[in-house]
Amino acid sequence: MITDPLFYAVAIPAVILIGLSKGGFGGTAALVGVPLMAIAVPPVTAAGILLPILLVMDVVGLFAWRGRFDRGIVFTMLPAAALGVLLGYLTAAAVSEDAFRLTIGLLALSFFGNWLAGARRARAARPQQPAKGAFWGAVAGFASFVSHAGGPPYQIYVVPLKIPPPVFAGTSVIFFASVNAMKLLPYFLLGQFSRDNLSTSAALLPLAPVATLAGIWLVKRTDPTLFYRIIYWLLLPIGLKLVYDGAAALF
Repeated sequence: MITDPLFYAVAIPAVILIGLSKGGFGGTAALVGVPLMAIAVPPVTAAGILLPILLVMDVVGLFAWRGRFDRGIVFTMLPAAALGVLLGYLTAAAVSEDAFRLTIGLLALSFFGNWLAGARRARAARPQQPAKGAFWGAVAGFASFVSHAGGPPYQIYVVPLKIPPPVFAGTSVIFFASVNAMKLLPYFLLGQFSRDNLSTSAALLPLAPVATLAGIWLVKRTDPTLFYRIIYWLLLPIGLKLVYDGAAALF
């Protein structure tokens, strides 16, 4: 088990933020988990430690939001996400995490900029587009496999649909719980479930349900307009963080 105090100084806030995200309160907050923990441990180790914790959070979220989800989004995006996870596994040795982190960060900033440019005028909810949903579902699956960074690609498609916040939260929980379950076997085959990683996951695990329930509580008490404004604004610091991390490592 990891005993470095620096690791827990960054891992505890990371797990709390991820839990709030898993509860449905601003899904992009989950993106900070791996980058925060990567301050103290390699990104691959951070991802391996987080996956069991994410699965526990998923169980809490699935129970809390049961029956509240958009079938069209799930049926469109989830099969494509499975292909993204498979691609992530097959290319795990060849794909640069930093290059992909940079790409996801740029997408997040682009999405935020597009929203900010039109924030002063009302926008109608967009209709669902299966081809577009499948594309972003695959990107989200791949990004989630590489560094648990599936939030921005998922939101690029889902947020403009403007579904009610409880439905948004429930749909997000089903999507990412399914994706995380798909990642179990590939992560095991890649050796990410070592004894040290699993014991460290167990030490952090008590935070998972508490933080997730806090996120659920916030979603149920937040005005829909404010809810989406928070999600959009969360994309800015997280996108900047991903771009900085990716660019610093590559250049």
